[in-house]
Amino acid sequence: MLVGAYAAIPAIKEATQYAAYGDQPADIHAAFTFVLGLLLVFRTNAAYARWWEARSLWGALVNASRNLAVKISALAQIDQLDLMRSRGLIVSFPRLLRDHLRNTARNTRYEMLAADSSELPHIPSEVVEQLYILLAKWKAAGQIDGDELRVIDADALRLLDICGGCEKIRNTRIVRSYRIFARQCVVLSLLTFPWGVANEFHWWTIPMSTIMAYFMLGLETVAEHVEEPFGYDEDDLDLDGLCDTIARSVHQVYERRDVLKTMLASPATN
Repeated sequence: MLVGAYAAIPAIKEATQYAAYGDQPADIHAAFTFVLGLLLVFRTNAAYARWWEARSLWGALVNASRNLAVKISALAQIDQLDLMRSRGLIVSFPRLLRDHLRNTARNTRYEMLAADSSELPHIPSEVVEQLYILLAKWKAAGQIDGDELRVIDADALRLLDICGGCEKIRNTRIVRSYRIFARQCVVLSLLTFPWGVANEFHWWTIPMSTIMAYFMLGLETVAEHVEEPFGYDEDDLDLDGLCDTIARSVHQVYERRDVLKTMLASPATN
């Protein structure tokens, strides 16, 4: 609306004796708008690529958590206490990672952690470390062999790889100079556009400038929101829903463990 009000100045000028002053060739603005459009498209695509990479990482976390739950419940011959402990660690990791990416983990106490979260340098690593302590315990007790350990490790090691990928997205934003340059180009285009079209479109300059500002500012706003995918905005990833999906899947796997083992242990009947 501010740009529309500003566009009224050259539109009014065209209706006065000063109509010949300040006019600019419309072709220049057409070329400039084309270049600016390419710049904004690249900016939006770069921001969306970050969002999609984050979604792919969390999709991989869903798969890794399911695979880890299936392998531990099926391969490891462990007691009920360790079984519950391993399930709690797998379910806790995505929630801890979510809070870690949102910088809220330091203010939250988690039952699965042996120490207070404020005392830990890297909270997701603590969960994975406790999981590997369990694996080492099972290996030493002969509850899993070396081959089974390698099978389980294939998915356990992915947890911190996914964490590192998410931290890269969170800590490395699009280059600040590029973001500032793109915004300066948008402002410059919106300031000069009405003067380039007023001599041909007269009063239509006002709605045209308003619509142009809506598209340009809208693209910049969308890119700014999308490039940070771990927050609470509507455009951010639904991390709470993904954590619930992982928890539901893991609980289902462990709850089916005893049923499946009972079925396999029973004699075959016709």
